Amino acid sequence: MSITQQYLLDTYRAQQLGRSGPPAPGVHDWQVVREWRDRRQFRAVIAERPAHGRLRQALGRWLHLRRRATS
Repeated sequence: MSITQQYLLDTYRAQQLGRSGPPAPGVHDWQVVREWRDRRQFRAVIAERPAHGRLRQALGRWLHLRRRATS
């Protein structure tokens, strides 16, 4: 059963029981992404690592080492 079919079935059941229907699939996706990002930043702070710009710093170190190896 696909997500859409399950959603339609749940909506039908809720309507039959006089309850409010479930949220549509994908409605809260961005909220989940934000919470995941916040949790990752929090864990970085707790581990005493920089919470922002870690990818950029890693790429900068990699490029710096690569330039030194070629010269």
